[in-house]
Amino acid sequence: MSNQIKNRRIGVVAIIVKNRDRAYGTLSEIFHSFGKIIVGRLGIPYRERNISIIALVVDGSTDEIGAMTGKIGQIEEVNVKTAFTNF
Repeated sequence: MSNQIKNRRIGVVAIIVKNRDRAYGTLSEIFHSFGKIIVGRLGIPYRERNISIIALVVDGSTDEIGAMTGKIGQIEEVNVKTAFTNF
């Protein structure tokens, strides 16, 4: 296995958005700028709770994923958590 692949991690980024109108423009810009590490994206509007839930499957270095989640975490009324694989 090459070092380039060894230095990459596969993970899931869970994002809960409390205010879609305020957050979606900024989130879209972040997703676009980190598009090279995003493998897939699933968005679910949970209307009964007035929130949206987004799941991203990512494949990138710890630094790349951390930079992306750091920017997402700075958005007001947005919570973000990341889980990585062990292999």
